[in-house]
Amino acid sequence: MPASDEQTYRPGQAIPMDGLTRHEICIVVNGQTYTLTVPSRRTLLDLLRDELGLTGTKKVCDMGHCGACTALRDGVPVLSCLTLAVACDGCTITTIEGLVGEDGRLTPVQQAFIQCDALQCGFCTPGQIMSATALLRQNPDPSDEEIVHYMAGNLCRCGAYRGIFEAVRLASRIMSGAEKAPPTEYRHGEGS
Repeated sequence: MPASDEQTYRPGQAIPMDGLTRHEICIVVNGQTYTLTVPSRRTLLDLLRDELGLTGTKKVCDMGHCGACTALRDGVPVLSCLTLAVACDGCTITTIEGLVGEDGRLTPVQQAFIQCDALQCGFCTPGQIMSATALLRQNPDPSDEEIVHYMAGNLCRCGAYRGIFEAVRLASRIMSGAEKAPPTEYRHGEGS
């Protein structure tokens, strides 16, 4: 909104909930460039889910406590519920939907999560996978202590931590070539 269109508010006067100022941002999400006009207070999470239809990024606590909303901003995990969309102007965002290869095959991290049964209800799984992906890109051979430390921001209310940690270890071995990918023909979009 141009400065001339902004209203002056007195102390104690209610401010419209849609925000006073809107900003044009340009972001790349999962390889696609978007130019959008967003309110100052719009979170990356709401932008992804409500405006771009990328619902794999989960809205759970909406306070930065659980990690279910983890996305990668320029390769670094961020809690998208606490990250303002305007702070992502000029950035590259990767969500769980953006991890699938061009041929539709799952990544080693995704394959390992399936192989190790590293999920129960699945609600935290996208955030867990995004954090594990960032960890393994940064450190391809993490120790058990490093895995626990790095994944600490992602809560699993079902308690599937043993499988999650094993999945990260398996993905590391697959990515290094020390172990073959699980014998699964599962492709993104196929169900059982």
